Amino acid sequence: MEWLLDPAAWVGLFTLIVLEIVLGIDNLVFIAILVDKLPPKQRDRARVLGLSLALVMRLFLLTLMSWLVKLTEPLVHLGDLSFSGRDLILITGGFFLLFKGTFELHDRIEGRTQHASGSRLHAGFWVIVTQIVILDAVFSVDSVITAVGMVDHLAIMMAAVVIAMAIMLVASKPLTAFVNAHQTVVILCLGFLLTIGFSLVADGFSFHVPKGYLYAAIVFSVLIETLNQWARRNVRRAEMRRPLRERTAEAVLLMLGRKPLDGPEPEDGQDVPAPVEAFGDEERNMVSGVLTLSDRNVHSVMTPRTDVSWINLDAPVEDLRAQLIREPHSFFPVCRGTLDEVVGVGRAKDLLLDLLEHGGIRETRLREPIIVHETIPILQLMETLKRSHGLLVLVADEFGSIVGVVTPIDIFEAIAGEFPDEDEAPDIIDQGNGRWRVDGAADLHHLEQILHTDGLVDEHEEYSTLAGYLLSRFGRLPQVGDHCELVRGYGGFRFTVAALEGRRIAAVQIDSLDPFDPEAETRED
Repeated sequence: MEWLLDPAAWVGLFTLIVLEIVLGIDNLVFIAILVDKLPPKQRDRARVLGLSLALVMRLFLLTLMSWLVKLTEPLVHLGDLSFSGRDLILITGGFFLLFKGTFELHDRIEGRTQHASGSRLHAGFWVIVTQIVILDAVFSVDSVITAVGMVDHLAIMMAAVVIAMAIMLVASKPLTAFVNAHQTVVILCLGFLLTIGFSLVADGFSFHVPKGYLYAAIVFSVLIETLNQWARRNVRRAEMRRPLRERTAEAVLLMLGRKPLDGPEPEDGQDVPAPVEAFGDEERNMVSGVLTLSDRNVHSVMTPRTDVSWINLDAPVEDLRAQLIREPHSFFPVCRGTLDEVVGVGRAKDLLLDLLEHGGIRETRLREPIIVHETIPILQLMETLKRSHGLLVLVADEFGSIVGVVTPIDIFEAIAGEFPDEDEAPDIIDQGNGRWRVDGAADLHHLEQILHTDGLVDEHEEYSTLAGYLLSRFGRLPQVGDHCELVRGYGGFRFTVAALEGRRIAAVQIDSLDPFDPEAETRED
């Protein structure tokens, strides 16, 4: 035991431990890939058993150093080539690594999964252990020969092997979990094994490949993959900052065949794959309406002030009676002189009964008006509508002026599309052949669904109607006949002002553009 007092022996022990760990990493990586084929309950057992067998095999070979040294002497001669026992073992193990690595790599790249009747098929325990033993035999010979060539004391060799294997045993489980959790790492490790297998075969044929070259290439590849995993983790973190509801909605919309809003546009001449139509247009629009509802503002669902029908207490009785008979609404805001002077909300039949029996509307019959601010979230507005028991809700701006009215049917239309009243025409009329006649007050969300496009809705802008979108595009009140285009890589649409009512865009003609229309503008919005 004099070597315990020799500093050179301790340096040799430390160096040999490092080399044994380095030489055992490839073995450890392949064990991680093999044990993944076993049922989860058997993986730890196979991993520990595999590394224990490797330790026993290496200690056994160390005790047979005299025989092991003879493995380097020529045993078989083929012409000018001579092969020792070590060469034959390396060639056999190298071909085994090449075969196994290629087979595993092919399965991973082809995307084959080992499933049957919904349950995963697992390999047999002893089949995997047998493969691990074969690998141990190949790598143990190389490791033991390295140990014999470095130090002279058997005790140092055995101590180095035991310490190295103990370290590998502790690190094997987290390494196995990491490798199996990252498919790109598995592909990289299989590439390492193919490289090592090739080097073993070359070494067996006396074409020595310096280990430094192999390890330099492996370290460089590991650094690149580390940066790749780091970048992916940062992307996942950025994705996790988005609300879960938003991410879920986007995933469902993609499943429904809708292109993501921030997706790349195809280049000119590039074919655009058709979305999988798992749902009909109406179903897809309804699901899309539900998922995007909370992102909308009140202005996009309410009836604007200019279209609100209201009862003026100062109007003649005959005019009020004619209005109630003419208009199909069930509830009306009852005001005095102007819509901003709301007295209450009345049911149409109650108001008409008052006019017939009492010659006027009794304010005591009116219900308390429900007024919300225009910045109220849609989901909170829905709760307010539920508590209103069917009454309409008035929307006011920051100055207290009434800007619109919301009813339960408005929320339903935001989800399921238009339901025009008897006195109303549809906002969007499909004329066929890629042409639509659209009211300027048409909701942009609904229009996007009809046109199967995006780019009209801008969450950073205050407009929610087609007229607002066009006013933003023109920067002025356009004239009849003025037009602009919304151009995407896969086509687009031309919007032509068809009618004006005062300072309001009343009607718009929309024409679908051919993807290669030379008249289409090249800019995208």
